[in-house]
Amino acid sequence: MLAVRKARRKLRMGTICSPNPSGTKTSSEVCNADWMASLPPHLHNLPLSNLAIPGSHDSFSYWVDEKSPVGPDQTQAIKRLARISLVKKLMKKWSVTQNLTFREQLEAGIRYFDLRVSSKPGDADQEIYFIHGLFGIKVWDGLMEIDSFLTQHPQEIIFLDFNHFYAMDETHHKCLVLQIQEAFGNKLCPACSVESLTLQTLWEKNCQVLIFYHCPFYKQYPFLWPGKKIPAPWANTTSVRKLILFLETTLSERAPRGSFHVSQAILTPRVKTIARGLVGGLKNTLVHSNGWNSRGSSLLSQERS
Repeated sequence: MLAVRKARRKLRMGTICSPNPSGTKTSSEVCNADWMASLPPHLHNLPLSNLAIPGSHDSFSYWVDEKSPVGPDQTQAIKRLARISLVKKLMKKWSVTQNLTFREQLEAGIRYFDLRVSSKPGDADQEIYFIHGLFGIKVWDGLMEIDSFLTQHPQEIIFLDFNHFYAMDETHHKCLVLQIQEAFGNKLCPACSVESLTLQTLWEKNCQVLIFYHCPFYKQYPFLWPGKKIPAPWANTTSVRKLILFLETTLSERAPRGSFHVSQAILTPRVKTIARGLVGGLKNTLVHSNGWNSRGSSLLSQERS
């Protein structure tokens, strides 16, 4: 799903580097893995906040561990129900919102990542995991996968939005920030004026990673951007019509300067939605049945024109 739209700029996106039958790429073929590097020169000095940047929702949730405990982001009622083994299998169908790994998303052109993290109750090693109902992969493993891509694609810029933290005290936050530092090093972009950030300035400084941290802890580190610099209004609806109206309204009302803006083009299941499609899962019940793939693509095409 496209989670981020930062202006009405038309970006030509090609295939995911799939070669033509002759085994070579034509001069007109654009690789999504390097789409920022492939932008025309007149966009290199445009503020980054004026570019339309594709992103994903619950970006890490391509895999969750149904054998792990239910996450602290769930209610006590859900935790009690999850003692029944079948419940976790059903939860997995509603927790997984992506079918591509971090690497595959990056190669497809995704540059904004929506991240929710948590410690695992009972763990003594202070390890941090991605979470969406059930625990996902370790954050460290995800960061290393992203850094590997960035090293191979030095002109691509990414946004990592750490917007939900669960069961994390100061020690956990310090551990997470240290992992971010170790993973990206000099690729981290210090917080600064949003309008001063362009592709050209970031390329000159060899910066590729913007970290947004929705917790007061950001004040202790110059490379952590405050969460308020990237607001992400949420429609919280199962209706495509209401979602489109919400996206159009919030996009028109966004602050003209001083921040980025996330348009969450996502449908959110309600309790009765889950009850009706318990076995079918999120993809079959909410996305396919609403025709969101085609209608969402149409909306975004209109916004880019």
